[in-house]
Amino acid sequence: MKPAIHFLFLLAIALLGVSCSATNRLSMTVTEPAEVALPGSVKRVGIINRSVPSEGNRGLAKIDAILSAEGVRLDSLGAEEAVAGLADRLRLSNRYEAVVILHNASGVARGLRGMPASLNREQIQELCQANGLDAIFSLSFYDTDTQVYLQLGMMELPNELGIPISVPAHKLDLDTEVRNGWRIYLPELPLPVDEWVYRDHFRVSGKGVSPVAALESIAFRKDRVLELSRQTGHSHGGRLEPRRIRVGRDYFVRGSDLFARGRRLAQTGDWDGAASLWEQEINHPKDKVAGRAFYNMAIINEINGDLDAAIDWARKSYADFGTRHALDYLRTLERRRAAQEQLMADAHWQK
Repeated sequence: MKPAIHFLFLLAIALLGVSCSATNRLSMTVTEPAEVALPGSVKRVGIINRSVPSEGNRGLAKIDAILSAEGVRLDSLGAEEAVAGLADRLRLSNRYEAVVILHNASGVARGLRGMPASLNREQIQELCQANGLDAIFSLSFYDTDTQVYLQLGMMELPNELGIPISVPAHKLDLDTEVRNGWRIYLPELPLPVDEWVYRDHFRVSGKGVSPVAALESIAFRKDRVLELSRQTGHSHGGRLEPRRIRVGRDYFVRGSDLFARGRRLAQTGDWDGAASLWEQEINHPKDKVAGRAFYNMAIINEINGDLDAAIDWARKSYADFGTRHALDYLRTLERRRAAQEQLMADAHWQK
């Protein structure tokens, strides 16, 4: 019985901790600025593919030869899918008048298995002038690298009578890494405005009576590479768009009867009603209660979108009353305000 009693004791403590918590948690949606901002004058963009197929697969004898031959073609197809994914995302944004894939960009040296040297301003200006473009997106390199792992084992195959029997088999695991790097250029700037590298991994397996038969049983590796590549290109286009994310906040629900009543109103969605109750406690004779009221008023103002007021309430909650969590929350609000200012600056620049 002792283990059962011990478990019930711990469960009771956990439930007591939940029921006695001084805070409740809420979630809200906030908008973060784009990781990359381009000026509003950028209306026509071009995409170039500087990658070249590599022969970097390593493995075993015939398998290595097959993968190397396949890899050159797969790298080429994967790079095309990545470029197409980016083009799709840029077109869906409805921000650009034209998104052009430049299949034969003259005078542009190709990359190898890593980031090549950046294109210089003269090259970018020449590309833009020749094609009527305002910016250049570059797939600077693209590479797939496959590690081969081979094990001996058993597998079932039907004999001449159709009866399954166990036979020696080879289990083949292919661990593939897909890497690609991107840059964005503006003709008036000497350096790229953005540079980013993506790495994705996946593993596929197959079995066969020989290593080559095991490889032939793997049918979807190529499709997976192409799917990943297109997704990466599409995601890369998202670096130019603001992001909406969910964030969590804690607010106080204990300290006085008004806090408890405010919690119930908040749980029903009546945040204004909850705020009117919490505001009554900002002059409470107990510093702990007053500090919590100031903190909750900061929460309410953030919900309502007034970050300046929220920062003032949070600052007073910490500075005047030393409220737990208030300093961390103040810093969170200041970061949010900086992000909001960046959003406004980006919007002005993009007009």
